[in-house]
Amino acid sequence: MLQVRSEMSAMESQPRGGWRVGRRGGAVLLAAMFSFVAGCHKEPLAADSASKLPVMAVRAGVVSSGTHRATEEAVGTVRARIRAVVEAKVSGRIVTMAAVPGRAVKAGDVLVEVDAQEVQARLDQARAVLQQAERELARYGTLLRQEAVTQAEHDVVESRQRVAKAAVTEVETMRGYTRIVAPFDGVVSRKLADVGDLAGPGRGLLELEDPASVRFEADVPMPWMDRIKLGDRLAVTVSTAGGAMEGVLSEIEPTADPVSRTFRIRLDLPVGAGVRAGAFGRVTVPVEEVKLVSVPASAVNVRGQMELVFVVMGDRAQLRIVKTGKRLGVDLEVLSGLEAGERVVVEGGVGLLDGQPVSLR
Repeated sequence: MLQVRSEMSAMESQPRGGWRVGRRGGAVLLAAMFSFVAGCHKEPLAADSASKLPVMAVRAGVVSSGTHRATEEAVGTVRARIRAVVEAKVSGRIVTMAAVPGRAVKAGDVLVEVDAQEVQARLDQARAVLQQAERELARYGTLLRQEAVTQAEHDVVESRQRVAKAAVTEVETMRGYTRIVAPFDGVVSRKLADVGDLAGPGRGLLELEDPASVRFEADVPMPWMDRIKLGDRLAVTVSTAGGAMEGVLSEIEPTADPVSRTFRIRLDLPVGAGVRAGAFGRVTVPVEEVKLVSVPASAVNVRGQMELVFVVMGDRAQLRIVKTGKRLGVDLEVLSGLEAGERVVVEGGVGLLDGQPVSLR
């Protein structure tokens, strides 16, 4: 130690033109010397700890390669196949509104009644004119038998009687329009007016739909149109159904939307599918045949944002980072990290470490 200090002192005492080390440089040099001495007494590295791990019994699967029918999904909405907006054919104030959203109705049930006073007044007037025309026709009939009038005069009076009778029929029909009935069996989905509102042609009063008959509507891009045709059976997944169902492609609109460049398609869903109108869903459309590599889904372990797979290499497990794609039933598409023919651990990999010995069962 004394020798080191004396050497440092000698170095500091050298002239300005020579090599001179300050106090900080001396401290660094001293630390380096102690590190070197300590390193000379360091024990050698231990052997690979993986060889000391116990043998793990696992079941392996094979990474497969094959042709798969690639699909794309389009989002859509469940709609009632039979639905209608109920309107009034005559103008008037609503005096009765029997429709309640969610209420089941039968065809012919009265839903709305409109004030009929004006129509009733016209009906009374038409009936009075008809009565007068009938009395006049009866009188002219008697005169015609007495040859007091000509046949032509009698025919004119008879024509007036027929016109008056048709006017009564017309007004009676209009009075029937003041009572708005359900056009089919269904459920009231929306109420658009209430008692006191003015009803009239062109204004919706309520919406009615048949919940037993539903279909799925979606917009698909133009490049997919040559892949589908009427009658195709496509898989439809609805959020409220809990699983996929099969829909039959029943309608394809021939004109694309000029903004989105998509075509509207409609698929009939099975009767009693248990889904309600307005539910969100997806339809799976096949687009092309592709070659891909797949692996059993049980072989992929997700840790954070990484997807890991243990590959059986000889009698050891090698940890491999992979990237997966779409789910293919019980398998997963592998985009990178594996090659066809490799064996991967599909069962018994809990607690398995990289390089640990394995035995296949």
